[in-house]
Amino acid sequence: MRAHQRARRATAGVEYALPQEAASAGRARKLTSAFLVRPHRRKTEVSAERVDDATLVVSELVSNAVQHARGGCRLRVEVSGGRVTVEVHDASPVRPRARRASTEREHGRGLAMVRQLAHRVEVIRMERGGKKVRAVLA
Repeated sequence: MRAHQRARRATAGVEYALPQEAASAGRARKLTSAFLVRPHRRKTEVSAERVDDATLVVSELVSNAVQHARGGCRLRVEVSGGRVTVEVHDASPVRPRARRASTEREHGRGLAMVRQLAHRVEVIRMERGGKKVRAVLA
């Protein structure tokens, strides 16, 4: 009888604490891009298109967190196999909601963009308050 072996995926991740200020979204973009373009830190290389998509997703989620939650946020980026997972934790229990697109408004399209770019988007309530918004780009 043959034992089943589970294939081990090389996983690499980073986490950053970001202050509640508008510049955090730009900082998060730079940190995400720098992490994802360094293939020597993991066995899986991330395509340029996936780096661009992940960077945009990070920008939108961090912008929402610093705009709507108090106390800044935490950003986690993980690469496993061909998948990039982005998580943004903040202290607000309010779930993000997509608004109907409008040519009159400057804001409100971010979550819809994230949903278009990501394979899966989920909002997870944290036991100690707040939430985690996770986007998986596969």
